Amino acid sequence: MKNKKRLISIISVIAIIAILILIKVDFSGSDETSNTPGPGGPRRQISVDIMVIQPQKLQDKIFANGTTLSNEEVELRSETSGKITEILFEEGKRVKKGDLLVKINDAELQATLKKNLSRESLARDKESRYKQLLEKNMTSQQEYDVALSELNSVIADVEFTRAQIEKTEVRAPFDGIIGLRSVSLGTFISTQTNIAKLQSINPIKIDFSVPQKYSGILREGKSINVKLPNTGKTFIGKIYAVEPKIEENTRTIKARATVSNERNELTPGAYVEVEIILEDISSAILVPSFTIVPDIEGEKVFLYKKGKAVLQKVSTGIRTEKDVQIISGLDKGDSLIVSGIIQLRSNVPVKLNSPNK
Repeated sequence: MKNKKRLISIISVIAIIAILILIKVDFSGSDETSNTPGPGGPRRQISVDIMVIQPQKLQDKIFANGTTLSNEEVELRSETSGKITEILFEEGKRVKKGDLLVKINDAELQATLKKNLSRESLARDKESRYKQLLEKNMTSQQEYDVALSELNSVIADVEFTRAQIEKTEVRAPFDGIIGLRSVSLGTFISTQTNIAKLQSINPIKIDFSVPQKYSGILREGKSINVKLPNTGKTFIGKIYAVEPKIEENTRTIKARATVSNERNELTPGAYVEVEIILEDISSAILVPSFTIVPDIEGEKVFLYKKGKAVLQKVSTGIRTEKDVQIISGLDKGDSLIVSGIIQLRSNVPVKLNSPNK
């Protein structure tokens, strides 16, 4: 029985040794075909794609947060207190400059106007008679002057009454869209009562701020791009005014632009993204941002040269969402490796998947 157990133990040990030998042999075979060559062994080539460097157009831009404003906006209020007798506008509709919107009770003023007009008629007749008498030397200059003064006084009373009647009429000060009203027919209002808001939204204004270092580029007439985040639609606007003072708390400078809004696509109070073009570069060298390799000596890229991946130090400039501008280190016609970046080392043999991507 003991001999049987000993035999089983010996067989088990032999089996384990055999397995270890097989594993070692397999690993040795793997090493011979790996990317890292053994002494004097061949190195397996990495397949890569390349992009031939060609100058492209590039715009140096900055971005800012903006807010839309009405071109003109006013809270409609009456110049006098009284009861509303007519509401002549529809909420949310367009009105023209001078349109009568609200009428306040003016019955007393109308009566006063009739009275003054009657007095004016009498005073004119009196002044006319005294003028004829004066021309015939049948009255004195003083008596004529008294009659003329009475006429002028009555005329002033008529004009004053008409001015008071005008104050009972609320008219549109400019073309625009009238908002929701906060009064009803028969409401007694004061000069502090807000009747409704009137807004002119074509063109529409855009307020935005940029850091003070860009204050020199903000000038009247400069074009900007305005983007609505919810729709992605872009509008072109022009700066027409710049705040002359830099905001001390934020160290930013404020500017205001106008954008055409014929279709009413922009609403006052909305958030927009403002894009300002600093410079147009006609022949910039751009590479995908993922091809940039950080290094202790600086930023580098891999170039394809004579079947090898060669590290090339570069100086970078403007960065966009996908690309990076190369200021120095690359030339037109260079073959930039754009795949397998993580596997590459300097002077590693590579082969092309496609000759030109």
